[in-house]
Amino acid sequence: MARPTLSLVLPIYNEEEVIPELHGRLQAFLEALGTDAEVVFVNDGSKDKSIEQLRALAKKEPRYRVVSFSRNFGHQVAITAGMDYARGKAVVVMDADLQDPPEVVLEMVAKWREGYDVVYGKRRSREGETFFKLLTAKWFYRVFAAMIPIEVPLDTGDFRLMSRKVVLTMRELREAHRFVRGMVSWVGFKQTALLYDRPARFAGETKYPLRKMLRFALDGITSFSTLPLRFATYLGMIISAGSLLVAVWAAVSKLVYHSTVAGWAALTVLVAFLAAVQLLMIGILGEYVGRIYEQVKGRPLYVVAETVNAGRKPDTDELDDEAAPDAETTELSKEAPKTAEDATKTAEDATKTAEDAKKTAEDAKKTAEEA
Repeated sequence: MARPTLSLVLPIYNEEEVIPELHGRLQAFLEALGTDAEVVFVNDGSKDKSIEQLRALAKKEPRYRVVSFSRNFGHQVAITAGMDYARGKAVVVMDADLQDPPEVVLEMVAKWREGYDVVYGKRRSREGETFFKLLTAKWFYRVFAAMIPIEVPLDTGDFRLMSRKVVLTMRELREAHRFVRGMVSWVGFKQTALLYDRPARFAGETKYPLRKMLRFALDGITSFSTLPLRFATYLGMIISAGSLLVAVWAAVSKLVYHSTVAGWAALTVLVAFLAAVQLLMIGILGEYVGRIYEQVKGRPLYVVAETVNAGRKPDTDELDDEAAPDAETTELSKEAPKTAEDATKTAEDATKTAEDAKKTAEDAKKTAEEA
């Protein structure tokens, strides 16, 4: 089967209000695209009627492929599954709530044809977002960029186009706690930004409340930086130096001024502060140890319950169609050695038969001479 030029990957979680409008926008986009494409929907354990809608659409539209999880595994894992099943020469990851406009993908494809391997959408403006979310997102990306050793674009999400060789590289990264936008920056290749205005969500409510945002931020930091662990070391050195100074002050007060150091309340506060710092450092260490524990278990990132217009197994890891020989060629290559062996054996039998015939003729001639 020929590989499509473009694959769209859309994670779906409780989007029954958006899917009808999304379908209409996708149809218009596919018509304007002017090349062969597929759309991979990844149902991340939706509890509404999203999967029923996707099944009905996929039966009518062969370019729609549906991968449905057995439960909710999370947005980043859904993106990963979409990349695993996407067959296109280029893959675009986008949200289903229409905050990532399909029409912008046309500009991404143009950039890809210019030779870029990654074209990421950079938000010029964001409609429908609260002041708190805008502020926290702005500062998170800047703090995150300062903490990690790689360059991660500011004010970007997961909306991006990736060439097939980038997708194949991403498939090799199977870490349990995933921060996809950081992983794409980590793999490198030729990347560029595309500015766009991010509209408000078409319908429904955000799937990233404060609790999930904090967890997502923690995954991003611990996946790419060991600075929190170094912070524990630095803080320990500072507190140790401060404790030494206090000890010197106490000794001088006792031996020189013959006075007892006052301040039991301050001492109590100091002990409580040090205990809190210790617990904080143990908690930071526990976050890293917990992630090691999750990783070494080696469980699959997701479990697929059903697929529509797609096989049960993900796409192959071949770079293109020519890299993988077809079944007929493979079978012929297997039969070739056997055919050669048979030909050799036949030649040996023919030689032996000729020698036997020659010997028989010589015996007949000898008999005739004796007679």
